[in-house]
Amino acid sequence: MGALQIAGLCMLTLLLHSGITLANKASQDVDECVEGTDSCHIDAICQNTPKSYKCICKSGYTGDGKHCKDVDECEREDNAGCVHECVNIPGNYRCTCYDGFRLAHDGHNCLDLDECSEGNGGCQQTCVNMMGSYECFCREGFFLSDNQHTCIQRPEEGMNCMNKNHGCAHICRETPKGGIACECRPGFELTKNQRDCKLTCNYGNGGCQHTCDDTDQGPKCGCHVKFLLHSDGVTCIETCAVNNGGCDSKCHDAATGVHCSCPMGFMLQPDRKTCKDIDECRLNNGGCDHICRNTVGSFECSCKKGYKLLINERNCQDIDECSFDRTCDHLCINTPGSFQCLCNKGYTLYGLTHCGDVDECSINRGGCKFGCINTPGSYQCTCPAGCKLHWNKKDCIGSVPPRATLTCNKTGKKDSCALTCSSKARFQPESDSSYTVSCGTPVLRQGSQHRAANSSQQCLETVAAPIKQKASFKIKDAKCHLHPRAKSKQDEAGKAGAQGGAAPCSDCQVAFVNLKCDSSKKGKGRRARNSSGKEVTRITLEFEAEIKPEETTASCNLHCLRQKVEKKLKSAIKALKKSINQERFLLRFAGMEYEVARKLSVAPERQESCGPGQQRLGTKCVSCSQGTYYHGQTEQCVPCPSGTYQEKEGQLSCDLCPRSDAFGPVGATNITGCTGQCPPGQHSADGFKPCQPCPRGSYQPEVGRALCFPCGGGLTTRHEGALSFQDCDTKVQCSPGHYYNTSVHRCIRCAVGTYQPDFRQNYCIACPGNTTTDFDGSTSVSQCKNRQCGGELGEYTGYIESPNYPGNYPANVECTWNINPPPKRKILIVVPEIFLPSEDECGDVLVMRKNSSPSSITTYETCQTYERPIAFTARSRKLWINFKTSEANSARGFQIPYVTYDEDYEQLVEDIVRDGRLYASENHQEILKDKKLIKAFFDVLAHPQNYFKYTEKHKEMLPRSFIKLLRSKVSSFLRPYK
Repeated sequence: MGALQIAGLCMLTLLLHSGITLANKASQDVDECVEGTDSCHIDAICQNTPKSYKCICKSGYTGDGKHCKDVDECEREDNAGCVHECVNIPGNYRCTCYDGFRLAHDGHNCLDLDECSEGNGGCQQTCVNMMGSYECFCREGFFLSDNQHTCIQRPEEGMNCMNKNHGCAHICRETPKGGIACECRPGFELTKNQRDCKLTCNYGNGGCQHTCDDTDQGPKCGCHVKFLLHSDGVTCIETCAVNNGGCDSKCHDAATGVHCSCPMGFMLQPDRKTCKDIDECRLNNGGCDHICRNTVGSFECSCKKGYKLLINERNCQDIDECSFDRTCDHLCINTPGSFQCLCNKGYTLYGLTHCGDVDECSINRGGCKFGCINTPGSYQCTCPAGCKLHWNKKDCIGSVPPRATLTCNKTGKKDSCALTCSSKARFQPESDSSYTVSCGTPVLRQGSQHRAANSSQQCLETVAAPIKQKASFKIKDAKCHLHPRAKSKQDEAGKAGAQGGAAPCSDCQVAFVNLKCDSSKKGKGRRARNSSGKEVTRITLEFEAEIKPEETTASCNLHCLRQKVEKKLKSAIKALKKSINQERFLLRFAGMEYEVARKLSVAPERQESCGPGQQRLGTKCVSCSQGTYYHGQTEQCVPCPSGTYQEKEGQLSCDLCPRSDAFGPVGATNITGCTGQCPPGQHSADGFKPCQPCPRGSYQPEVGRALCFPCGGGLTTRHEGALSFQDCDTKVQCSPGHYYNTSVHRCIRCAVGTYQPDFRQNYCIACPGNTTTDFDGSTSVSQCKNRQCGGELGEYTGYIESPNYPGNYPANVECTWNINPPPKRKILIVVPEIFLPSEDECGDVLVMRKNSSPSSITTYETCQTYERPIAFTARSRKLWINFKTSEANSARGFQIPYVTYDEDYEQLVEDIVRDGRLYASENHQEILKDKKLIKAFFDVLAHPQNYFKYTEKHKEMLPRSFIKLLRSKVSSFLRPYK
């Protein structure tokens, strides 16, 4: 029983396998035409079809394809068009002419052959050509011999054939009885007088060009159905009244027959009947700048992608894509025939035109020693409590010297305060009466969203939390204006400061200060807002003062020290208030003193002055560039001296290099201009020389670093001074799309939303902005796609755009849009082009219908690529638009504009969009793809009266052919009775 079951199972398996094989063979189409297994007739054409084939008889044959029979064209009533004889041949026919005629160029008509034109027709003396034949004649005293070509001299006497008066028209024969008898040449008959000869149709077709019938009166000529008999009775001539004279185009009756001519763009052929299209593109490219396309009777110029045709329809002009709305998220650079999108610093390009914030913290943790916080367009490194950020903004170190010093002195009853900023000064003008000045660096506290190193951080000093104080002051009848103080006043202030007494805060250490000056006018009375009110200036200062733990004593701990500094700072703020009211508060930058506000009673500065941070170039005020600072005395931008740098524009001082030495270039634009920094692969305590190479098992890719990054996982490097993780001896080499995990020592695929383009890296880069990837293991930022799409669209005009356009759209996404026009308005859609994957199964589908119900009225549905534009009106007042993609495909997608129009214009709009001429010309198609021209086209459709503003010569935007197409439609719609 078991053996039987096994045998049955084997048989079932065999049958199933055979069935699968047969099914596979059946599904594979066999081309019988190629293999020669078809049963088509020898005079038939074999065409392969899915799973079969079909037979079609060749031209000139009739039948079902398996049996074909020659068609005898000569049996037709018109003799196949032949004027003389028709000869049938297999699959075709040919016309022939009688002797004495030749076949015309058209292959059907027969023309007289002038035998006399070659060798005098063989005649000894005179040859006379006649229709269909010729005759030889002899001069006086000679007669024609029997061969009808040579001439014999006649004797003067006798009644024989040698006598010139024998009377025979053709041939003379002497009879046995001594008389004569006349005979005629072949094709002639002897008349009743037995001397003359009568022509018949058997000689030279009776002198007829086409047909000849013998009658008692002689041959009677006739013509083929397409010809008329000439007044000479023998010649057949064409006439325009019959079959247009055989002309392809224009026909004109002339004395010699018909005269054919051709319209512009065509050339008359040697048969004098046929018109052949002139290929204008062969000569000088038709005058086109770029592409010339020949059309029937004309030609058309078009331009390469990225160019548009000018209104003369010959020349091409570069399309400035940067002039369009929404071309690039950030910076757009137009190039010949194209454009390039660039992103601001801290952003990267995706989807060809979009910019997304770079998550620097995902790239080796931003190079930060401890923690990293991503910010829009940038990032910040953080340090643990008790540490501060190094000048390189990445390493963590102990306490750093204060950046600002608040000094207050008292001279008599007057308080004078000055805020000295030695470095990290920032000046930001906000308006004519408002500005902000900051000095130093605020203490950056560890945020909640940051990436921190696993290793603990130790600093040389423990730094206590700073003391923060905020104060606000008012100055009446003054306006915010940061301006340099006169040199004489500076000298006086210096002397007064030296002679003055001690103030509550003679040298307050301030880590950071932010000063904001804002002026506004306030009128008298509660509701007064007129300009007659007095100017009121408000100065707001925010301080962060440091506490030095090393200054604690046995009698005064950290809490005690904090209270002392707070008290000292509050006293300083009181003195500061008095100094501001007495106009004795100054800011010091780069050795210059500046007053924060100016009394309105003081004469305004001369016209040519631009104000702090700017200098005059010609008639314009230009901000001081990077690497320079504003010098208050000269009112000029001055290069940063050696040992300093300036990263920002319009500043009042330069930042000191960390070493504060006088080395390095003049005009350095960033800290890298400071000399002596440790190169990549090396480090030192402060990031400056002398440096040490990174020990084995560590690396450093950046300059000026105070540490090296460990390879991790017990990995080492082949040598000291390694530059990147790629120098670490990993156990496997990871390919792009992967990162090396030092914990498990294997390659891990980059997660969804990240990518890695390089080999042997230990991290994956986060996709920019709100983008993500379709799958894990991505290798390029181009695989990062924005999935946002859909929503409620504008009531009057807008775009339906696939997600991530013009980059490829993501997989497994579904978008839904709704267009709900105002009352009495309808929707017009233009699909310039759409790119969807070409496949048998519609995986990616765009559908437009009345609502989400599959049974609702559908306006448009496609799952294919179409580069030819189309315009159409919605079949419903509202539109529900859905785009759904599969998991396997991706393509560029679409950007489809729409406009709503007044329903009163529906007849006009339908008339335009349904006219095939709108799409027939490539130039018209380009109009529907040009963002500016489609906007003008929409304007005409939504407001037909605006058509006339686009037809004015000085405002002409659309090509003349397009204007011509619209003119009759718009004019007849707006002026139906004119």
